[in-house]
Amino acid sequence: MNPHDSDSDFDIDTDDRPSRSQLKREAEALQDLGLALVELPQAKLDRIEMPEKLREAIDLARRITAHGGKRRQMQYIGKLMRNFDAEPVRAQLDAMQQADRRSAQRFHLLEALRDKLIAEGDEALGEILERYPQADRQHLRQLIRQAQQERDKNKPPASARSLFRYLRELDEASANDREERQ
Repeated sequence: MNPHDSDSDFDIDTDDRPSRSQLKREAEALQDLGLALVELPQAKLDRIEMPEKLREAIDLARRITAHGGKRRQMQYIGKLMRNFDAEPVRAQLDAMQQADRRSAQRFHLLEALRDKLIAEGDEALGEILERYPQADRQHLRQLIRQAQQERDKNKPPASARSLFRYLRELDEASANDREERQ
């Protein structure tokens, strides 16, 4: 009998286990998540819910300065994370990073609005009043004039900073109003 004649002799056991390379990618992803947690500021790390053993390992990794020791500790953190569902931790970290990105975008938008007000003066004021109807027109005009004078005289931009702070207050009040309506 030819060994190739029987199909049953060559049935490959096709179980649904992931490949070694897939397991390695998952382990590296968990180590990357662990590294992101280690590099997170303490105040943000404290807001993330995680097992106490993982928190202790992260705290220890923050204190280790030797390269080899830190690398081993990061591998240990990855191993710990394989023993529990890391998705909630990843989701919390992603939510924090997304909030940080939104905050940075709002900051840049407010900077651009301030710069536009200083450059264009009263012509740009309508856009601000439309965006923030609660804004004090007279106070805005005064801040704009002072910022323009400082710019023209090459003085430190104290009024430009005040204008930015006022725009930020308006933006925060507007955001709070939107949240209350929802």
